[in-house]
Amino acid sequence: MVDPEPFIEEKIEEIDAAVGDGHAVIALSGGVDSSTAAALAYEALGDRLTPVYVDTGLMRKGETEGVRETFDYMESLRIVDARERFLDALTGVTDPEEKRHVIGEQFIREFETVAREVDADYLVQGTIYPDRIESEGTIKSHHNVGGLPERIDFEDIVEPMRDLYKDEVREVARELDLEEVVSERMPFPGPGLAVRVLGEVTDEKLAVAREANHVVEEELADYEPWQALAAVLGKATGVKGDNRVHGWVVSVRSVESRDGMTARAQEVDWETLQRIQSRITGAHDNVSRVVYDVTHKPPATIEYE
Repeated sequence: MVDPEPFIEEKIEEIDAAVGDGHAVIALSGGVDSSTAAALAYEALGDRLTPVYVDTGLMRKGETEGVRETFDYMESLRIVDARERFLDALTGVTDPEEKRHVIGEQFIREFETVAREVDADYLVQGTIYPDRIESEGTIKSHHNVGGLPERIDFEDIVEPMRDLYKDEVREVARELDLEEVVSERMPFPGPGLAVRVLGEVTDEKLAVAREANHVVEEELADYEPWQALAAVLGKATGVKGDNRVHGWVVSVRSVESRDGMTARAQEVDWETLQRIQSRITGAHDNVSRVVYDVTHKPPATIEYE
């Protein structure tokens, strides 16, 4: 287990040495990994750091507003509206690995654009150890590791937390006095809702996934899951009023884990599950049914793509 205080001192020195007299941009998503990396880099670099939050259109409900509010003390924070560019890049893409690579490349291009504007040669990322293990193996590419394009217009990428597990990142976040809404926040995939929508990413599917994930996170908060999510799987026949509906199937998943490398599906009481399905099907006329995923990792992964 990491000892947070010496780790923070070591990483601040490491980031400062890596960037030198230069300027860096940091990929800030609002999750605990990137937020912790941003706090470390801000301590090390101050006004030589430009935090960049990219609104991809694939984020959780209220994510952009939350990042703006939480990190408003960083005066150099940039919020980039790239929703149209990401959705255009994903048009027609159905393969999960291709999605991750498309998203990884688009992220890099957005960061490169800001870097040119602020004359930055370095990119800081919140990559953690499980990201590297899964990307270097054959499980799946993470958008910030295996999903990166071959051509990157940065002198170097700095990853201060590349050897930490998620629970260790949380320890560092607490030591840095990050708000609880950040330090205790459940994981969210870098590619966002794109990997919670099976097949092609569309505005319709994203709207369903965004609201469904919001419902699931609210309803399952008392269970304190490692991760709770909703994914749009495909379509099935249902009935709404007196009408037949060929609507979306939403799968709800909630797991317990220590580090994300393995996970166990949580037992959720029937009343809670019924409340979740009622809220999700009630919010969207085009959702025909809600199912609950009871599969552990392995054999499943936590996310669907």
